[in-house]
Amino acid sequence: MYKNDKLIRRYSEPFKLKILDELTTGKLNKNQLGKLYGINPTTINEWIRKYNQKDLMNTRVKVETKDEITRIKELQKEIAQLKKLLLKKDMDALIEDSYLEVAAEKLGYKSVLELKKKLSIKP
Repeated sequence: MYKNDKLIRRYSEPFKLKILDELTTGKLNKNQLGKLYGINPTTINEWIRKYNQKDLMNTRVKVETKDEITRIKELQKEIAQLKKLLLKKDMDALIEDSYLEVAAEKLGYKSVLELKKKLSIKP
């Protein structure tokens, strides 16, 4: 063997998937699996990217206080209310446009814009 000869390992697809399945169970992390099977954790990261399992890339633990959780829930409720108000506003605008179309037609105007100009309504 020569100095520059390196050991190149090739892993089978089933083996790679087996490692990712074991990582999914959560019993062992990437470092532990790497030591167990003699694999570099960066190699496992490459497999995660290759098989598009980004959820396995990093495990995050989110710690929140009760105040933060309460505030998040309040903000979610406020967002829901704002969405409802926006939807109502959009529906009101659609109804108004429909009324103007019918009125323009009944009153003999060529277009809604012509009626809006006559009534001094901003387009």
